Amino acid sequence: MQTYSLPQTNPESVVLLQITDTHLFANGSGTLLGVATKDSFHAVLAGVDIAARHFDAIVATGDISQDHTPYSYQRFADGISRWSQPCFWLPGNHDFQPTMQSILPSEQIKPQQQVLVGEHWQMILLDSQVKGVPHGELDEAQLVLLDTALACYPERHALVLLHHHPLEAGSAWLDQHKLHDNSGLWNVIDRYPQVKAILCGHIHQDLDRTYHGVRVLATPSTCIQFMPDSDDFALDHNNPGWRYLELTKDGRIITSVHRISGDQFKPKLDAEGY
Repeated sequence: MQTYSLPQTNPESVVLLQITDTHLFANGSGTLLGVATKDSFHAVLAGVDIAARHFDAIVATGDISQDHTPYSYQRFADGISRWSQPCFWLPGNHDFQPTMQSILPSEQIKPQQQVLVGEHWQMILLDSQVKGVPHGELDEAQLVLLDTALACYPERHALVLLHHHPLEAGSAWLDQHKLHDNSGLWNVIDRYPQVKAILCGHIHQDLDRTYHGVRVLATPSTCIQFMPDSDDFALDHNNPGWRYLELTKDGRIITSVHRISGDQFKPKLDAEGY
């Protein structure tokens, strides 16, 4: 298991910046359902700069690329290189891992599956991709990784990251593509009370629920947004965004979602598929 130690600058907490579902293209003018994903990605990066909030690390929870090209991944790496903080990434259903791994890791982007966060937390990054399909699964190796990481550090609060949402979000079309066979994940987590939250992407919307005593968080995409609670495919008018997570030494997570302003990244709301 690859492990990385993230230093802590504030003795009380560590702050993470989550960026997810960028869906970048090699072509800078590439669009997804009417949104130019490079431009919306850079607008989010600029929004983070304007917010001027300190953060200790970036977490990128999948679907970095839309076209599987090396340069789409390089666009992501170039974009976040404005900051010095390390980035921890995991693949989404749209990512092509051989290409992703040819570009990443970089000096900034780390491939670690386990991150010791300061003195009080650990992050465990899981690969829920099933090649060629939109839904996710965790194979036995991923569940063993999770179990081993949690057993090694029972005194640390834990944040588990994966791309796919591990419970129903409330949209029938989207929930077809959640984490399938999720009982294995919850069976492991149920044995470890130090797990405080699961953080994911994939659903292109804000989600904050508690399940099995664990907080489940999802975050807006940097490009298009899916309409919450819609049984049929539908896009939302909300703007692209990002999330901050403050991990406190006593095990709390203080989190907030932020969005860019303006109306330059509105999708084709009449689109019938994704």
